[in-house]
Amino acid sequence: MASGNVPGADTRPGARVELSGWGWRHSGREAYALRGVDLVIEPGERVLLLGASGAGKSTLLHSLAGLTGADGAISGDREGSLLVDGAPADRSRGSVGMVSQDPETQLVMARAGDDVAFGPENLGVDPGLVWPRVRGALEAVGFPYGPRHSTGALSGGEKQRLVIAGALAMRPRLLLLDEPTANLDPAGAALVRGVLKRLLSETEATLVLVEHRVAEVVDLVDRVVVVEPGGGVIADGTPGAVFAEHGRSLAAQGVWMPGNEPGPALPPAPGGGPRLEAVDVAARTPAQLGVRSAPRRVVFEGVDATVRAGAATALTGPNGAGKSTLLTLLAGLSKPYRGRVLPRGPLAEADQRPLARWPARRLARHVGTVFQHAEDQFVTATVRDELRFAPLRAGMGETETDAWVDELMERLRLTALADVHPYTLSGGEKRRLSVATALSSGPSHAPDVLVLDEPTFGQDTRTWTELVELLGALRAEGRALVMATHDDLLLRHLADARVRVADGRAVYEEWKPGAEAEGPGEGGPRYATAGGGDHG
Repeated sequence: MASGNVPGADTRPGARVELSGWGWRHSGREAYALRGVDLVIEPGERVLLLGASGAGKSTLLHSLAGLTGADGAISGDREGSLLVDGAPADRSRGSVGMVSQDPETQLVMARAGDDVAFGPENLGVDPGLVWPRVRGALEAVGFPYGPRHSTGALSGGEKQRLVIAGALAMRPRLLLLDEPTANLDPAGAALVRGVLKRLLSETEATLVLVEHRVAEVVDLVDRVVVVEPGGGVIADGTPGAVFAEHGRSLAAQGVWMPGNEPGPALPPAPGGGPRLEAVDVAARTPAQLGVRSAPRRVVFEGVDATVRAGAATALTGPNGAGKSTLLTLLAGLSKPYRGRVLPRGPLAEADQRPLARWPARRLARHVGTVFQHAEDQFVTATVRDELRFAPLRAGMGETETDAWVDELMERLRLTALADVHPYTLSGGEKRRLSVATALSSGPSHAPDVLVLDEPTFGQDTRTWTELVELLGALRAEGRALVMATHDDLLLRHLADARVRVADGRAVYEEWKPGAEAEGPGEGGPRYATAGGGDHG
């Protein structure tokens, strides 16, 4: 962990936030995301913003950052007033630092150091002070590479660290964090929370934080504000007071209250024969642009792993180790540098060639994929049409399709969003839709293998449970699941085997039901050694 002062430390007072009768409705929506919000946050207060998934928490943060309104990037209708230091938020952007759910949307430069420097340079910081801030911020968040490293060669978790560094380097008076550690491995998340704790002890910045896992961040805040979908503030006070008075109702709404973990009802895993087999697989980092770009490096090599029917295989490991890279290889979406991913069982009957050589239509029929970035797989203009697309193409009848789509939307709390454009959903809603599209062909038409990248990201306890139970039902029907995840709770409930990827090495092991997330597996681990990698 980095030591010394945090580069965001500042002696200026924090910003004051005031909302009066404020509401926001996204363009094209009938319902308001929030309405009638009355809230004052005094300078230097540290606020945890809670509410069920889809309650408008991210919308409120975007508005505080000046991203909504006539001159903002997000269009819609506004009611009431929202002021930062007595002025509309879009006039206070220079004093606000924000980390959003999707780091991809905040990266603007090709090299890591330039990206962190972008904010201070645009604020007119003395050029002699910019790069000391950049280097300090990168060190503080544990960024593992130098400032010249390509942003395009980073994993999702590494991009998140870089975005946090960029926000700290601006030395904001109002710091807005939207699930800042959701894409990070446990060690990285703990490091970033430590950075934030030191920052808050050394600065008077005002903090507004959105985080589903309450227990992990409650010691960073002195106040909890709860909002409801389409409404305003329904609880406000110290953490102890709010949890004592509203803890039970918050848990019922899906808020991750301490000591209230969900317990999905899952049928046993039937197990079965192999469906995919990775044989001596190696991967390299993607090619980078520019004459000074770093040469391609090996991420991992010699990986042997088997994906079995009626079982869930989890890919775990630190950010940048190569989990997402291995996931795309197992899905047949990219070709290994060396080695092969081979079909087995019914897949081999369909086509005996390595999976990377399969035609796209055949691959999509047998292997379903949920990408890390949900937008990468949306192809229609409404949630309902997105869910109807796959079953109709698979030959399901109109009546059967509509019944299954209605069931999926109800279970994953997407019914009220049926006619909404997928790109306007919140991060958690996009994730639920992306998983639902992979399931939308229905049990009888589902792919033999389902490959998912962080399937439970951004979910409250209710939608987390529904997602896990849907996946468990597919496993019980004999489908093979492969999941890249940092979610220890998902591992404990659903994983039957694991591939741990770290330091260019992969370890395949059978999973003991009820084992700790980092405990040893049974069945004899198989080791694959490799050179150092930096992409995941």
